[in-house]
Amino acid sequence: MSIALGSPGVPPTWTSSAKDVVTTALEGSSRVWLTLGHGIGNEIYWPSTGEPQVRDVGFIVTKDGTWNEVKRSSRYSVSTPSPAILVPTTTHSGDGWTLTLEWVIDPARDCVMIRYRLDGEADGLYVIVAPHLGVTTNTAWADDSLHACADDGSAALCLIGSVPFRRRSVGFVGVSDGWQDVTGHGSMAWEYDEAPNGNVALTAEVGTPAGVLALGFGRRPEGAETLARSSLADGFDLIRERFFDDWAQFDDTIDPGASSWASDVLRSAAVLACHEDRTFPGASVASLSIPWGNTRGDLGGYHLVWSRDSVQTALGRLAVGDAAAAHRTLEWLCATQYADGHWAQNSYSDGRPFWTGLQLDEVALPVVLAAALDVDVEDASVKGMVRRAVSFLVHNGPASPQDRWEENAGTNGFTVAAIVAALIASTRWLSDVEADYVTGLADYWNERIEDWLYVEGGEFCDGRDIAGYYVRLGSTADAPAACGRVDVRNRSGEQVRADQLVALDFLALVRFGLRRPDDPRIRDTVALVDDLLAVELPTGVAYLRYNGDGYGERPDGSPFEGSGVGRPWPLLAGERGHFEAQAGRDPTPFLESMLAMAGPGGLFPEQVWDGDDVPDRYLVRGRPTGSAMPLAWAHAEFVKLATFADRGRPIELLADVGQRYLTPGRTGGAWYWRVDAPFADAPVGRDIIVDHADGETVELDGESVEGSSSGFGRRRVVVAPGQARVAITVHAVDGGRTTGNVGWSAS
Repeated sequence: MSIALGSPGVPPTWTSSAKDVVTTALEGSSRVWLTLGHGIGNEIYWPSTGEPQVRDVGFIVTKDGTWNEVKRSSRYSVSTPSPAILVPTTTHSGDGWTLTLEWVIDPARDCVMIRYRLDGEADGLYVIVAPHLGVTTNTAWADDSLHACADDGSAALCLIGSVPFRRRSVGFVGVSDGWQDVTGHGSMAWEYDEAPNGNVALTAEVGTPAGVLALGFGRRPEGAETLARSSLADGFDLIRERFFDDWAQFDDTIDPGASSWASDVLRSAAVLACHEDRTFPGASVASLSIPWGNTRGDLGGYHLVWSRDSVQTALGRLAVGDAAAAHRTLEWLCATQYADGHWAQNSYSDGRPFWTGLQLDEVALPVVLAAALDVDVEDASVKGMVRRAVSFLVHNGPASPQDRWEENAGTNGFTVAAIVAALIASTRWLSDVEADYVTGLADYWNERIEDWLYVEGGEFCDGRDIAGYYVRLGSTADAPAACGRVDVRNRSGEQVRADQLVALDFLALVRFGLRRPDDPRIRDTVALVDDLLAVELPTGVAYLRYNGDGYGERPDGSPFEGSGVGRPWPLLAGERGHFEAQAGRDPTPFLESMLAMAGPGGLFPEQVWDGDDVPDRYLVRGRPTGSAMPLAWAHAEFVKLATFADRGRPIELLADVGQRYLTPGRTGGAWYWRVDAPFADAPVGRDIIVDHADGETVELDGESVEGSSSGFGRRRVVVAPGQARVAITVHAVDGGRTTGNVGWSAS
């Protein structure tokens, strides 16, 4: 047995996140997800959406001693039978030859099948598979078929052909792999039998110009080979028919609405369906990609479940009539909620947490989803989930340890809007006492939004015809938000004043029904973000997350590695388009921008490039960067905006929230004084509720007062307005004491 040279090979990396197509089998027992990029197979995920197992499946064509690696030449087209039938074909062209590749997944088995046909003048076709099984060092060997397995025994794959391979070899990437062989010799010269414990690749020269390849996955090599051979025995045509029929049936069930965007909605709906796990139904990952994956070898990526992104996906699927899919996501969220009511920042599809941050919008949005689905109030699982989430929100809101961009603590327009909407929507699952407390608290937090987030006469008002604007981050303390400073992440510890930082997050106040689109404060801030954050590109307009963002490629186009320059996000064009639609205007320019910024297969990226073209890095102005693609959230945003007219409102705008806060003539309610969110003055005529935890005692002007239960482990003491100043003292269970004086202002 000959052992390949160069162990362990170069350090492993993943591949470009620039995808053409993502696909999976929608029915049957298969648990494989395939992505295509640059016309070849990129990451292949198995047995769940959180487990990439293959870096890529590539091809080299040789002719007269010259070689052409098809992914590098980028002379290819990609097609599917229709936008929502993700059965892809890639066609590569070269000097006098054409290579056609049809890709399917066997619905009955964990196997990818590739039908290839090389036409014209060429004398060799080679397939190279780069496994990253188990994200560990791999061992590969070659016999009658090609195999690779992870050295911890957790995963294996097997590549075989319908026609015996003419040659086959295994090697270490960067030294003795097939690419080094064919590009160095003009044809395949090496035939190594084993490459143990390293970054390995499998290479085979196909035996005929046309045939079928089967790539099977299993826990053991024998199982992977059995599946691959079984798929070949069934035959490509039969398996393609099953695969096609499942997608065609999906296409028939989707309602894209009557707009001119129907075909684009269908494609996005299909992309969203691809991001749902099969082993753990309802778990929808943020993206079947690894941002800037060609420069990193760790497992970190977007193939994880964020409750925020998964709710966005579920709402997008609900918007096209796929309520069953949205219900599966809700059921998964019920199953993975922590006992105290929150969710992990993100997790694998099986519920294991990955990052450990805490974002209150991720606690609120599952409640919004339950309300949007109009789940039966007697559904015990959903009722329990909602009550736990509400308990967590009332104990910990409205300031969040992280905002929706996972970077900073404080109050944030998107987060607080989601919280208030969730609290109002939750009341159908609460007792009367609990509902009274929750709605009162939501009303108070809603009333204080401008105190925390709106700045009059701030720095950005200079030279602009605006009176003020909403900032990206504020505080729940009595001090104005603009007095604080904010750490700008990914920018080497840079700090700015809060009034120097704006984002589109405030648009959620309109989206969820807390503010009207014609509110002068909203209009002024829209004008400001259009000036500061909108980036006009050859493909249309997109928006930065916030001014000074550092999450994106570096100025020279090199990949993001902890710092960089924030680039425009197509999904934010969708958010801006939602505001236009709510204001009664045409959102078409924003929909057109999103579509123009998509990749060659119609997939939406996380970010697009806004600098001069950098051909060596495949960066073109207005086109996708190396960030995540596809981003499921962006596809959901497009679907929701394109179908807006069918509902006459955003799908997130719940009827009871809109009725409560958009109805004219509404008067203010009580103010909620808390140890962690005190205030010195309240408006004239308002009650003050001293909101405190069970076990704490309250004194008013030195006299102990017994509070009443509010539910959720909270109690309240009501102070009616009758004197100019009230001294409040709260004695905590651990012996701590907090005092404050509260009076009534003249307003």
